[in-house]
Amino acid sequence: MPLDRPLTLFEEQTRHDPAGGRIVIFDEIQHLKDWEIHLKVLTDRHPNTRFIVSGSAAAALRLKSHESGAGRFTDFFLPPLTFAEFLAFRNLEDALIVTTRHAPAVRYVVHDIQRLNEEFINYLNFGGYPEAVLNESVQTDVQRFLGRDIIDKVLLRDLPSLYGIRDIQELNRLFTSIAYNSGQEISLDGLAQNSGATKTTINRYLEYLEAAFLIVRVYRVDDTGKSFQRMRNFKVYLTSPSMRSALFAPVHDGDEPMRAMAETAIFSQWLHSDLMRYIRYARWKQGRADLEVDLVGIDAARFKPLWAYEIKWSDRYAGDRSTELRGLVELAKKHADIPLPVGATTKTLTRVTEVDGVEIKHFPCALHCYQVGKNVAEGRAP
Repeated sequence: MPLDRPLTLFEEQTRHDPAGGRIVIFDEIQHLKDWEIHLKVLTDRHPNTRFIVSGSAAAALRLKSHESGAGRFTDFFLPPLTFAEFLAFRNLEDALIVTTRHAPAVRYVVHDIQRLNEEFINYLNFGGYPEAVLNESVQTDVQRFLGRDIIDKVLLRDLPSLYGIRDIQELNRLFTSIAYNSGQEISLDGLAQNSGATKTTINRYLEYLEAAFLIVRVYRVDDTGKSFQRMRNFKVYLTSPSMRSALFAPVHDGDEPMRAMAETAIFSQWLHSDLMRYIRYARWKQGRADLEVDLVGIDAARFKPLWAYEIKWSDRYAGDRSTELRGLVELAKKHADIPLPVGATTKTLTRVTEVDGVEIKHFPCALHCYQVGKNVAEGRAP
């Protein structure tokens, strides 16, 4: 059935005059062949109607929108919920967060860090999706509801049908492995050896998963802030930490994956900003030691670090163990002429420490996650 047929039936049954204006929504539009051609005809035929089309195959939608809808279509990308949106949906934002203004930035203070941490863990487990946030029955069985949507709908149906993937189980195994190890450094060589698939196939699968906005790849720089000519290693993050809970089990305070999921959550906030493409992680050799920093913001013009920080879910690094933040310290010393702001998240503490003359700011992980998501979603500097 062409897209204009439901409109004709609607007008016949309701005697609605399209000249008066209306909004028409088509969901999962990617399942209609040549939808963009149908839609282009509709927009010309019904100038007073606004058409909204949505679908989970975002990359395919965007490609066809650009090809056929120039001047007619406008694209909107909706990443998973930010932590700030999650708190707002649960009517907790005003109760937990106080806004302070330090021009030109906007900063935040937390009333009750313990309660905020509890909600942060809820966010990790089911907070990326409005249906789960607003429906308690989904929260009680995240694996059943979200897992089914992710695996059955996107991995097993949308991607194979849109991209002609033949070995669906191989793709499923790769995504499951990535989800379990979100935030870990991987390489095409390592993935190929572990899976038995070729590097070309693995790379194609990664491109599919990125196109579906299930994962994001973050690339490595050295201590100078420069990328490597041959990018053998990179990190892969889920676009929402809730996917891991949906596939495996909810994460709790004290669990081993907690830090990696906190890191994944903070990366997911950056998806709401174009600055995401300038975020890297740093790893380099210094003597016999391998040094690493979790997040490094890169100046696109000069290819120099702008800031750097480590994601921790512990207060220990804000005390006696601050000397263990060696990667941060050495990176800051390398760029002392800037100077380079560096920091490390904590579980509850806010303070400043100094190591070898380098000032390290410590701030609660959950509050930082809120601040990044809130500011980038509203178009401010994080």
